[in-house]
Amino acid sequence: MRIEKDAIGTLKITDDAYYGIHAKRAAENFPLGETRKVDPLLLKGLIQVKQACAETNYLTNNLTKEKFQAIVEAGDELQQNFEHYQQEFIVPNIQGGAGTSTNMNVNEVIANRALELLGHQKGEYQFLHPNDDVNRSQSTNDTYPTAGHLALIKVSSQLTSTVQDLIVEFKKLAQKNKHVLKLGRTQLEDAVPTTYGLSFQAYADLLQRCKQRLQIAREKLLTIPLGGTAIGTGINTTTAYQQKVVPVLVKRTGLPLKQAENLIDAVQNTDCYLETADAFKNLATSLGKISNDLRLLGSGPRTGLGELKIPKVQAGSSIMPGKVNPVIPEFVNQIAFQIIGYATTVTFGVEAGQLELNAFEPVMFQDLLDGARLLTAGIQSLITNCLQDLTINEDLCQSNIEHSAEIATILAPKIGYAAATQLVKQALSQKVSIRSLLQSKDFSTEKIEQLLSPENLLGPKCVKDKALAH
Repeated sequence: MRIEKDAIGTLKITDDAYYGIHAKRAAENFPLGETRKVDPLLLKGLIQVKQACAETNYLTNNLTKEKFQAIVEAGDELQQNFEHYQQEFIVPNIQGGAGTSTNMNVNEVIANRALELLGHQKGEYQFLHPNDDVNRSQSTNDTYPTAGHLALIKVSSQLTSTVQDLIVEFKKLAQKNKHVLKLGRTQLEDAVPTTYGLSFQAYADLLQRCKQRLQIAREKLLTIPLGGTAIGTGINTTTAYQQKVVPVLVKRTGLPLKQAENLIDAVQNTDCYLETADAFKNLATSLGKISNDLRLLGSGPRTGLGELKIPKVQAGSSIMPGKVNPVIPEFVNQIAFQIIGYATTVTFGVEAGQLELNAFEPVMFQDLLDGARLLTAGIQSLITNCLQDLTINEDLCQSNIEHSAEIATILAPKIGYAAATQLVKQALSQKVSIRSLLQSKDFSTEKIEQLLSPENLLGPKCVKDKALAH
């Protein structure tokens, strides 16, 4: 065992541990267990930040070459063999202190591995110190959020790419089914006809807007507070350091990062996380609406709408033989619920910031990073396990249109709204089709076919847009 000391007192640390006293205290103070560790992407981002800061300190004659090289080499090793060192990051993802415990956990692990590379023992901080050297020219308040930005940029980019895959899938379905007429429904009641091609294209357009919101939010995350230290004033840095640190990080990450113009604003205000949460929530809400539609249109198979044939991917009941449920849309629905809850947490977190710092970034990063992964997984499953093999019961769709009284809507301009209403009432009371009623009223076959043609049923906009295959 080795003895480490801080402002509170001393603690015994296992000799083989790379973490130090601050991390151990945090693990004891925030007892969330092994399942609530800090996200690996945030930790890797923080390691990159530490490397960039060490390099900048060296370039500005504020750190020796020996220490700079040891910190960078230790950081490279931690990232390349992260699974081997992951157990050293013992601080839970939700913590008091605005991320200080995570920042110090990383400082300690880097310092102790760097000490070994320099030929010293862990804990011999007189040769290379977690605070004085690894954390030089920094504060948790500018390094931790910067690392969070790096992690969020990565997961947001992955999510955006997956949304694009979903857009492509719906466009394929739109093209494939552009000729398939279906009965539209408003407020769950029969309405006028449309096509499945138009419905699927509407989903694609909705998701395109969701994608644009993700891209806008990601752009905001490229602006970082690094160089601001404790409250954005840059205390304990130099002008040269402040000018160089972000370009050095850009070189290390390959991202077009920008230092915030107003570092005081950037350190204390976290509205960019709310924009990200809102983009995620908007996407989740849209996915939920689409999933609701899929479940309704696929309901049955005998007594529901039954127009869509959702792929059967698993048995649906432990008691009812042969029952199959729409488990993939249900999976996406539940992810949507979770994301909406996460967005509420982020909203409270952003609002709860006080004066020169927001202390609640840990829970915001936890929910945003987890939310992005949940959305990505849900969309991938929706594509692979549902949409790629989705088919339509075209005969049923055609029958629904033929037996719908609402196609009398096309007659209203010709015979008047009141007369068309009477026609609908008659069709419903006698349980006959509008076509049959027209035949009984001496409309010619040619005239009926013209009135009930797809062009008339869909309207000029759809015909103009070539919504039907000819």
